[in-house]
Amino acid sequence: MIDRRSFLHGSAATLTLVPSFAAFARKPHPTAEFPSEPVEIVNDSYGVPHIRAASIPDAFFGQGYVVARDRMFQIDLSHRRELGRMAEAFGADFAKYDAVARLFHYRGDLDAELRRVPADVLACARAYVAGMNRRIDEIAADASLLPLEYSILGIAPLRWDVRDYVLARGGAIGNADDEVRRAQLAALGLLDLDAIVAPLRPAWTMTVPTGLDAAAVSDADLGVMRLGRLPFGPDTPTLDAAETLVERANAGSNAWTVAPSRTATGRAILANDPHLGIGGFGPRHVAHLSAPGLDVIGGGAPGLPGIMQGHTDRFAFGRTNFHIDQQDLFVLDLHPADPERYRHDGGWKRFRRVEATIAVKDAAPQRVTLRYSVHGPVISHDPARRRATALASIAMQPGGAGAFAMIAINLAKDWASLRKAFRLHPSPTNFHYADVDGNTGWQVIGFAPVRKTGDGLLPVPGDGRYDWTGMRDFTSLPNSYNPTKGWFASANQDNLPANWPRDRIPAFSFRDPYRYDRIVDVLEAQDKHSLADSVTLQHDTLSTPARQLIALLPTRLSAAGDMLRRWDGRIDGNSAPAALFEILWRDLSKKMLATIVPERAKTLVTEIAPSVLLGLLAHPDARLGANPVAARDAMVDAALASAWTSARDLLGPDPARWRWATLHQVRIAHPLARVPAIAAAFPPIEGEGSGGDSYTVMARWLGSGPGWRTGGGASYVQVIDVGAWDNSLMLNLPGQSNDPRSPHYRDQYAPWIAGRMQPMLFSRAAVDAQVAGRKTLQPKAIR
Repeated sequence: MIDRRSFLHGSAATLTLVPSFAAFARKPHPTAEFPSEPVEIVNDSYGVPHIRAASIPDAFFGQGYVVARDRMFQIDLSHRRELGRMAEAFGADFAKYDAVARLFHYRGDLDAELRRVPADVLACARAYVAGMNRRIDEIAADASLLPLEYSILGIAPLRWDVRDYVLARGGAIGNADDEVRRAQLAALGLLDLDAIVAPLRPAWTMTVPTGLDAAAVSDADLGVMRLGRLPFGPDTPTLDAAETLVERANAGSNAWTVAPSRTATGRAILANDPHLGIGGFGPRHVAHLSAPGLDVIGGGAPGLPGIMQGHTDRFAFGRTNFHIDQQDLFVLDLHPADPERYRHDGGWKRFRRVEATIAVKDAAPQRVTLRYSVHGPVISHDPARRRATALASIAMQPGGAGAFAMIAINLAKDWASLRKAFRLHPSPTNFHYADVDGNTGWQVIGFAPVRKTGDGLLPVPGDGRYDWTGMRDFTSLPNSYNPTKGWFASANQDNLPANWPRDRIPAFSFRDPYRYDRIVDVLEAQDKHSLADSVTLQHDTLSTPARQLIALLPTRLSAAGDMLRRWDGRIDGNSAPAALFEILWRDLSKKMLATIVPERAKTLVTEIAPSVLLGLLAHPDARLGANPVAARDAMVDAALASAWTSARDLLGPDPARWRWATLHQVRIAHPLARVPAIAAAFPPIEGEGSGGDSYTVMARWLGSGPGWRTGGGASYVQVIDVGAWDNSLMLNLPGQSNDPRSPHYRDQYAPWIAGRMQPMLFSRAAVDAQVAGRKTLQPKAIR
């Protein structure tokens, strides 16, 4: 088992931070092996730290340090949650969340997992952890450096251990809820209705697995995965900052790679904009790591070592989500006399039980029992029904921790060495590559389970018939190197080759191809693509669904119809028709669902895929009633009238003043803003709206709930000029720092809204011309 990291308070009930930190600072620490030599951090005017080190591990030490400097509470909150140590800081309400986190801790040999990692990669990970801990040590020694959240909440950051990267495997519901929905529809005899929600791509005929009692499947089978969000709120205990600190007063993506033969510069161009949540902490932190044998810059995930999207001095790289079904929900029959045993392989197996103790602030510790079957963590255990469910996932398998993959990718020198690095990368990804020699490459990477039988689309009996027998890695997945057409792109569409073996389809959840099709249209029309063209394409708002809907509108006179027929179909922020279209689209979706979904399935089929909606509008069928065309026309007329009325209510009586951006606001608040003291200390970043939606290349999807606020999209954006690195461009919403006192708290909010790209400085000369500050990290004295 892992040695638990020290909690800086010593006691979660401590109310005064400064003495607690002072006490911590006096405690002896193990001798630090990083850095071995001084590490210089040069901060440029955009808030990007450029780390200059004498060795490669020391460069990763610097990255860990600057991430902790700029994003301490962000990485610490995630770290604490994944370790299952929330209750010790925030109280008993969090204990059940800690239990779930610990359920998804790896129960194999952690040291064996680390031995899977190449020595040079592991050294960099250890150094990164040491860098984060160095910043925690600085905070312990100087309370003036304390991020505001800690003084408000009365806690302190946890120290890190490299084994945490192989321990915490991140319990996510994945597609288990989709499996349960399909079983519930099958029990109603309505499995075909699932195509309304999520059409299968590639096309596939679903069947109920042999032995599954679909009628017995319910949401209860999701068990502990249904807990919901953490219970932060106005009652979360906080401290007055004045009392504790005397010295101080918010998944899809686009990528394309264009070969030198198709660019204006004669050099390759690689563009990438990962689509992640918008509204809380920024999901990327940009850093530049340099040392003899290493020179890499780009966006990384805070708390994970390495750069996820960016470039080295030899090649550029980007990524989008590929689709591999990496989870299965297994239904287990419990022994009638002993609920600690379950049916498997013709007999009865005993659950592996782990007893865990959860420390609780201001209360006695809680003991919980965690169960594991041969499939994975048991998420529901119901002896009264003689039923349990277990969630199998790639992440919980030996080698399933992906925290070291970015380091390996950053250390690679070319396409051949990258392919060795891909063996450490379990998550499904379209990897894009372009190098200084003019080569371009695309490789799907990730691990796929090998099932005895079945397709992973519905829950399956856990009696052994559907068990996993192994995993396939990237070598079984598609790739292309120097394609003859001179470019390639990925936007979460089904990009399996046409002749791909049916028994090796990794998933059926690929997205509507609207963004990809638009990218293709643009790239095919450009003989000589430029950096400016890539920037323009990343901010392209042409909506294929909007144009298709406009073409279907009746020619009968109506204010709404007239406005939309004169529109070009671009979801621009300053567009009145765009606002009207979005309101109309939502209303049409609701009306169509109400019409075609039987009453007994309405709680299961709650959304409609755009291709399904447009298909039914273009080709109405019997699902709309005895006279489908008339029903379609009546529905569209009613939706047009309703949308016009709603637009007037939302945006005012004058259509000339309507703007999509007025509704589609971009607001970024602290994730704990439900705590009043946090909300007061961290002002929201807001005031502007955006164009785009889920189906435009400039992805800006709606948040959950009835509002119109931006919920996600391309928060980090890069366009790389391969070889002429200083020409490369980037944006990172809302800025590099989470500290409202920093000039980089929101300095990229306005440029991001405007699509005004910032330089990604790389050469020493370019960086030194934009220096905003310097700091040198010295090796620790040996004690």
